[in-house]
Amino acid sequence: MTRAVMIAAPRSGSGKTTVTLGLLAALQAKQISVQAAKTGPDYIDPAFHEALTGKVSLNLDSWAMSLDVIETLLYEGTQETDLLIIEASMGLYDGLLEPKKRRGSPADIAAQLSIPVILVLDVTGQGQSAAAIAHGFATLDPEINVAGVILNRVASARHLEMTRQAIEAVGLPVLGALMRNASLVLPERHLGLVQAREHNTLPELFDTLAQIVEKSVDLEAVYQSAVDLNVSQKDAVCVPPPGQRIAVADDRAFSFLYGHIAQSWWKAGAEFFPFSPLADEGPERTADICWLPGGYPELYAGELAQAVHFKKMMQGFSKTKPVHGECGGFMVLGEALEDAQGKRHDMLGLLGHVTSFAKRKMNLGYREATLQKTGALGQKGDVFRGHEFHYARVIEAGKDDSFVSLTDGYGHDLGNAGGQRGHVSGSFFHIISHYRGD
Repeated sequence: MTRAVMIAAPRSGSGKTTVTLGLLAALQAKQISVQAAKTGPDYIDPAFHEALTGKVSLNLDSWAMSLDVIETLLYEGTQETDLLIIEASMGLYDGLLEPKKRRGSPADIAAQLSIPVILVLDVTGQGQSAAAIAHGFATLDPEINVAGVILNRVASARHLEMTRQAIEAVGLPVLGALMRNASLVLPERHLGLVQAREHNTLPELFDTLAQIVEKSVDLEAVYQSAVDLNVSQKDAVCVPPPGQRIAVADDRAFSFLYGHIAQSWWKAGAEFFPFSPLADEGPERTADICWLPGGYPELYAGELAQAVHFKKMMQGFSKTKPVHGECGGFMVLGEALEDAQGKRHDMLGLLGHVTSFAKRKMNLGYREATLQKTGALGQKGDVFRGHEFHYARVIEAGKDDSFVSLTDGYGHDLGNAGGQRGHVSGSFFHIISHYRGD
């Protein structure tokens, strides 16, 4: 039976990812089979999980997914696994204001599945006050079981004793403490951590984290804090595959394909044919559809503009077969892309818009998208739930048909978005799940 526990924190930047990776590495070194998951619509942290465990890390989202989908993903993803560690996004209770248990917060997942929480507390600049935070998080919602605390960025032995005594005095066990260590800070850029695939020393980092966590955390107590995962196979379809043979762009510019979506496509029998636009490769000719995921094309706009074979292959493919782009993929489908310096680079020209990373504006939030036309993703009127998170914006709209109509997480109308021309479609919207009103 798989056991499960969630690693959460009061806020982003507390060290959840570092602690999660350290626990995964240390437990795996002890021959415990581990599986990771992440709450919310994050691409980057799950890639680190996958690099460490060798298993697809699952995204779990209480707003975008039905409980049946969540249970199906976990049931299929935890077979022959001893321990599931779910890394929370943001703060434990952060999400939409409503509806209850469907707010997209980590607490929703913990409550729905009765999974205990280990709270990571960054105690920088705090002593006994850390106990008030821990106590507040443990008592705010009676459905949430905070099973213990791991202290992070502890300054000294005296600092550790001060915070430990205060937290234990309010009835919460301290399961470990990581001392302040600047070398454990992972580099970041505008969408989060620098991608796992861009690090050349991940094995060394994972070894270091395993050694630190083994010395600093009571691993047996962490394991015993977990409970048996009570989920069943519901055969819920997360996202139907858009084709049987799917060509997927996959490199540093196109890396944001959700593991749970790939898993649902594999389960349905789809085949994947990865290719690298940065290596001037094009899609497999025999594929049914070409999928351009999100990523960081704005960082590689010059290279993509010079990828002549890639462009030729994409243009030929799109004449007879569907091509879809999400976020960064949508940017590359357009006529041009302005980089951070304002230099314009010609893109595929399969859609008519122009995007700019020089004229930046952050767009972030949940989205519900309704297809405006029947196409590779489904029938006109089909609804998907997902999110947007990007800094680029459209500076020339083009004259293509709209791809979807959007509302935000509260149902507020955001108008039409994206573009569709012939077999080609795309938008800034990232699909998380096919939504059926459940």
